[in-house]
Amino acid sequence: MKKTALIVLLVAAFISCKKKEDPKEDNPATPVTPGSTCPTCSFPDTVWGSASSVGPRLIFKFKFDSTQVRLNNLGQPSLVPAGNAGQSPKFNGMSAHYIELAQDDFTQVGGGSVLYKAEETECGGSKAIVFCKSVVCKDGDVFYSVPLKDVKAGNYKWLRVSLAYQNYDIKVRSKDAGIIDGTLASFVGFNTYVSKYKMKNAVMTPTISPETNKLQGYWGFYTKVFGVEFKMEGQAPATTVVNPNPNSPIPAGSCLVTGEFYNSNASQLQPLSITGNETQDIIITVSLSTNKSFEWKEITADGLYQPEIGETVVDMGLRGMIPKY
Repeated sequence: MKKTALIVLLVAAFISCKKKEDPKEDNPATPVTPGSTCPTCSFPDTVWGSASSVGPRLIFKFKFDSTQVRLNNLGQPSLVPAGNAGQSPKFNGMSAHYIELAQDDFTQVGGGSVLYKAEETECGGSKAIVFCKSVVCKDGDVFYSVPLKDVKAGNYKWLRVSLAYQNYDIKVRSKDAGIIDGTLASFVGFNTYVSKYKMKNAVMTPTISPETNKLQGYWGFYTKVFGVEFKMEGQAPATTVVNPNPNSPIPAGSCLVTGEFYNSNASQLQPLSITGNETQDIIITVSLSTNKSFEWKEITADGLYQPEIGETVVDMGLRGMIPKY
């Protein structure tokens, strides 16, 4: 049958892919590092919560923009290299792990106003983000808010946001089924403790070194072919992390994206000013470039990802950030 042949081809194309564990197995066993306790939780939240509490707040919202300029690690415009191809995915959700306001070019990581840091654990190996306690938000959602009275007064040139998890849809070409939709879960944080995650309500359980935390660039893929679920996973060799400020390097292996504040009213780059005397909310729209952010090594030059012929994922990093207020 065609669907059987297709599944065999897909599995053979990716030697890193293995048969998934029973979806009913919610919490695969993970060794505990001495002195640490494994987090106990289910799947991530989907909303941060209300930003309408008493008093003015500093509010952060996600925006995913496929038309925003595509940048490289150094913040310079970047084209997709010859031999590769890219798609601008349709984002379903994203989570952040760390938020910091930096006063100037020479404010080193951690030296600014750190507003948020998500929970971490050493269960499963070295320190890692606890995926099941992440907050996954859609385009336009509030992903963090804090009372302005709790933010240190000052002028801030840069925003740093460590992105941890992406979930998006891409177009895939299948030999037998034609062009179909696929969903990709991309773990771009420095390390991630994850025992399960969902895509299109399908439960995914990592099988690549399931007993250890996942390195930056681990991904899972899900689609249906002729009504049959297909799941696979892999490890991208690199993740683009945009930092246009050379005077303040980011830690190796992190996904700490840096962007310069932009005043929408003045239509120009301009530091964010916090006085401590605000009477209204300040809303920061964190505009992220999804411009061909999903990149793969292309075998057939058609601009469509084809895993069954051996096309492999190269990069899943966001391609720039503009914090607008």
